Amino acid sequence: MTRLLLTSAALIAIAMTGAAKAADLPMPSPVYNAPPPQIVHNWTGCYVGAGGGFGVWNEDANFQAGGVVTTVTSTSGGRGWFGQGQAGCDYQFSLPLGSFWSPNVVIGAFGDYEWTDNSMRGSLTVPGAVSTIGAETMPWTWAAGARAGVLVTPKFLTYFDGGYTQANFSQVNLQLANGAPTVPQTFVGANTYNGWFIGSGFEYSFDFLPGLFFKTEYRYSTYNTANLPVLVSATGAPFGTPGISVNSTKYTQMVSTELVWRFNWFGH
Repeated sequence: MTRLLLTSAALIAIAMTGAAKAADLPMPSPVYNAPPPQIVHNWTGCYVGAGGGFGVWNEDANFQAGGVVTTVTSTSGGRGWFGQGQAGCDYQFSLPLGSFWSPNVVIGAFGDYEWTDNSMRGSLTVPGAVSTIGAETMPWTWAAGARAGVLVTPKFLTYFDGGYTQANFSQVNLQLANGAPTVPQTFVGANTYNGWFIGSGFEYSFDFLPGLFFKTEYRYSTYNTANLPVLVSATGAPFGTPGISVNSTKYTQMVSTELVWRFNWFGH
């Protein structure tokens, strides 16, 4: 029994000595893993974009003779798809509005061009004593303006915009309400309308490819009233004495989606 007790005491002493020596050894330094790099979202710079969308146009029109309205005013129009190209520049800054809110604001200027390949097709319809209709398209439109928005998050922008616009509408070959051509054949010439637009949209930055953004916008445009003479196809001369004309006011609504590539030439 005495021998067993001595052996146990010796083993305990050896174990305690090993633990003490281990405690004296230096601890290994912790391994530091750097956090993944953070993408800095900066909206200052210039960009180009391309995309398309869907739009509708409407027209309030009546017939006049010598400047006197001879029919009721009616509304007609068309709709279809369009392509779009755009370029512009933005500037981002912080707007201190108080100790608790200093939103990041983006302002900028841009220009864009929309083309339809005559797909935005509709008709001019003017009921009256002699109802007259004809096919009409909007081949192209362009706009230039400014926008201002607030960054909801560093990579999500909501904005409003507005500015100047022009839209071209095609020649309308007039027909009677029953589809028969007018005699002699008459038409209203193509015309470019001047106007203004307002819009609203959002833009989003993709993380997987810095510089690539996604944008969607709604835009409403209204154009000046034009008094277009009714012409005779054979001669191009005004029809009737006094001259008969179509008084037309156009307006459009368009929704577009684009992919935008931002260069950030002036970024920081």
